[in-house]
Amino acid sequence: MIYLIICTVAALAALLTFFSGFGLGTLLLPAFALFFAIEKAVALTAIVHFLNGIFKLALVHRHIDRSVALRFGLPAALGALAGAWLLVRMAESDIRIRYSLIGHEVAITPAQLIIGLLLLAFAVSEMRPASKKMTFEPRYQIPGGLLCGFFGGLAGLQGALRSAFLIKAGLDKAVYVATGAAVAFFIDLSRLSMYAALITRHHAEFDYVLLGAAVLAALAGSVAGNRFLHKATMPGIQKLVAVLLFAVALGLITGLL
Repeated sequence: MIYLIICTVAALAALLTFFSGFGLGTLLLPAFALFFAIEKAVALTAIVHFLNGIFKLALVHRHIDRSVALRFGLPAALGALAGAWLLVRMAESDIRIRYSLIGHEVAITPAQLIIGLLLLAFAVSEMRPASKKMTFEPRYQIPGGLLCGFFGGLAGLQGALRSAFLIKAGLDKAVYVATGAAVAFFIDLSRLSMYAALITRHHAEFDYVLLGAAVLAALAGSVAGNRFLHKATMPGIQKLVAVLLFAVALGLITGLL
């Protein structure tokens, strides 16, 4: 049962992520957390995410907009380090915002609330017809990368923030997918440097057969996504991103993610 759940989630999430630019870590982490302690689940998810990201990058690298990838990706990687550092400090203080929702007490971190509200604003903006023609000029890509990387490192959801920004960068569908994969690679490298101690601490306890199966399932999802990329349209991808942003935002604000 554990193999069926983990591999199914990994494959479907990777397929979804291929177009949207995010979702693999968001969906796979809860699946791993059903069977492992959260620290081990985070490490396992990070490994699958990173290896699938490299494979996805190999599939679509020809379409990368290098100027956007560098202007946005390198600042995002630096911002992710700063955000991850602050996350460690905040985790040590154990600050929580608590409130009651439908009779249940919800406890979320300030970072979750901030990111949830930001994603909600992006989602609502993306759903407005007038926003379809709006783009960010190149001069906003460096500060945009820093902010997305910082808040992504702080909340662990860099993909959603990255996609919310890049969807407005005026890229066509193939360039959007490839450039997002390149930026994700930069950010994953910086995040894995923060996770290195965590992975080292738990590596002896890993089920490497399960980890390998999850990686292969994610790669299969990416192959399927690449095969169907030519059938996707940019408006369709924009709608998908908007819906997923809205869902992730609600998940963060309500404490479900």
